[in-house]
Amino acid sequence: MILSAAGDPPPPTALLQAVRALAQGLPVGIPTDTVYGLAVDPFRPGATDRIFAVKRRPRDVSLPLLVSGVEQALSVSTAVPGLALELMERYWPGPLTIVIPARQGMGADLGEDELTVGVRRPDHPVPQALCAASGPLATTSANRHGDPPLTTAGEVAGVFGASVPVVLDAGICAGSASTVVDCTGQSLKLLREGRIPWAELMAFAG
Repeated sequence: MILSAAGDPPPPTALLQAVRALAQGLPVGIPTDTVYGLAVDPFRPGATDRIFAVKRRPRDVSLPLLVSGVEQALSVSTAVPGLALELMERYWPGPLTIVIPARQGMGADLGEDELTVGVRRPDHPVPQALCAASGPLATTSANRHGDPPLTTAGEVAGVFGASVPVVLDAGICAGSASTVVDCTGQSLKLLREGRIPWAELMAFAG
């Protein structure tokens, strides 16, 4: 089912259908400020198993979380480095995923890595609204593992069919992937360069 989610704020009826699907542990197709993604509530038993299966993604490639803001990011983490907080303040909402220490026993299934968690506040009203309503969402780009990302709701529905029962449509999403950095060590570490240049982040970190 493809539902129009264009607008800021997005239509309440579309959000309600997505929230209901997430509460049942089902994957939802969502637009973001980068590309279309698949999202699940990682606190629902079996939800992330579905997203790993439908994407054909190995469980040793852990899922990051989309969050509504810094407060949600802190709720799933512990001993957050000062640099991570500064990066959140400077680059959120936006295409920067920040890997920080995970809170022990937080109850979210994100894959095999239980020590760290990647968090991002996207600059898009749909995932922001869903995170505000449902909590942090485990996410991955909407494509089979290793294939190019899908950029329209129709493509997402066509590839995944009934395994993704709700797809929110907000037009074309064809932005560059987020930059991913690791803030768990003594210095900032690049895991994937995306829209935000690594040189810029290094300069910010000093």
